[in-house]
Amino acid sequence: MLEMTPNLNNEEPLYLQLYNYIKAEIQNGKIRAQSKLPSQRSLAKHLQISRNTVDAAYQQLLAEGYVISKERDGLYVVDLEKGYFQGGPHHFEPQLATQQKQERPAIKYDFNYGDINLKDFPFKIWRKLSMQSLDEEQAQLLLYGDPQGELELRNYMASYLYESRGVQCSAEQIVIGAGLQFLLGIVCNLIGRNELFAMEDPGYYRVRYLFKDNGIKVKPIPLDEHGIHIDPLRNNNIKAVYVTPSHQFPLGTVMPISRRLALLEWAKEEDAYIIEDDYDGEFRYAGKPIPALQGLDSSDCVIYMGTFSKSLIPAIKLSYMILPRKLMDLFHQNNYYVQTVSRLHQHTLQLFIESGHWERHLNKTRNSYKRRYEALLKSIQQTFGENGKIYGASSGLHILLEPNNKMTEEELIDTAKMAGVKVYPTSIFYANPLVVQPAKVLLGFANLAEDEIDTGIRLLNNAWFNSSTMT
Repeated sequence: MLEMTPNLNNEEPLYLQLYNYIKAEIQNGKIRAQSKLPSQRSLAKHLQISRNTVDAAYQQLLAEGYVISKERDGLYVVDLEKGYFQGGPHHFEPQLATQQKQERPAIKYDFNYGDINLKDFPFKIWRKLSMQSLDEEQAQLLLYGDPQGELELRNYMASYLYESRGVQCSAEQIVIGAGLQFLLGIVCNLIGRNELFAMEDPGYYRVRYLFKDNGIKVKPIPLDEHGIHIDPLRNNNIKAVYVTPSHQFPLGTVMPISRRLALLEWAKEEDAYIIEDDYDGEFRYAGKPIPALQGLDSSDCVIYMGTFSKSLIPAIKLSYMILPRKLMDLFHQNNYYVQTVSRLHQHTLQLFIESGHWERHLNKTRNSYKRRYEALLKSIQQTFGENGKIYGASSGLHILLEPNNKMTEEELIDTAKMAGVKVYPTSIFYANPLVVQPAKVLLGFANLAEDEIDTGIRLLNNAWFNSSTMT
């Protein structure tokens, strides 16, 4: 009998281990062409495994053409292309990144600007409402939903957005979708690909890439302390401008009423659209939340976009946009759009809002983030003193920090990492990263406790201003 000595002791199913062993032996020439494989009975007895295991391995080899079956005779190895498998079988073993991670300094304090505090989320209440949704709407939730989203939820959203953000719309103008990127793709289709869009510089780099991926040409527009400049928008055949007026990302500035009115006037004169991304408008820590630009719009030219990812949990992936009526007509004409958010999640969120849990959760979350924000500012002011300048205070879930030590952005990030702290670059948000001087880093605070924030800031100060790390 053909000698076979596979080592059948790893976690893979036995038939896969046997199949991989025989395949490798054929590829490296140890089992030669025209060789007859042992019968299922004899090989099973030799390896002390079941005949079914041997049969499954043989069937896979047969299906892939490594062996052929001769009637009443058995399986024979085919004559493969000579030299093709020279040097051993082409078998890829995925390499886990654990070793690489171990070689890097351990990150103890991660100031990730995309994180939220999951500890405040009422999982038990959400689970209970999810079960209630299934009980009440079991059959309906298994069917395709409205391409715009569930009407009952959109009615609640229209009311909430008017009361909290000053947004003026009807439920018929709201489109729910799985994330900002999906909804922006629809906007690109509605306004027209190959058009020219403008966006803030600096601005959210993923939006810039998304526009380009959708065939949109992008014109970066510089900012001042009041937000986007208006003059560069004029007479350039720009069809839409993407802005974050209530909390500019990443600089954190607030667009004042005069600039908002000037931007609306530009859109009216140029027959263009304003895409307003109100990504974290719920979180303001001094005074009332800034009303949305959309609430000032009398020309029906603002596309308002928001998300529940910051105020609920990202996994729900429930975002929304409010379309001007003329774009809403185009949306209905392009009837190939389908709803991308689970009907169960939508109905659960509806119950969450109507039962008052949403308002209570938002107030709790806002207070929790305010404490973290205040702890961050206090720690920077006490630790850095005049050596640290803060940008973008009073709202949102991040700030920018400019250390006065003449380090480059890369040096700031690498030195922080060696101290076990992760901070994030700002240069990636600029169309031309070379203009970013002096260097600033971005610090999120939502998912760090107050004592962790303080310890992380002290480690940063020591890393950046210790004479042994200065350049």
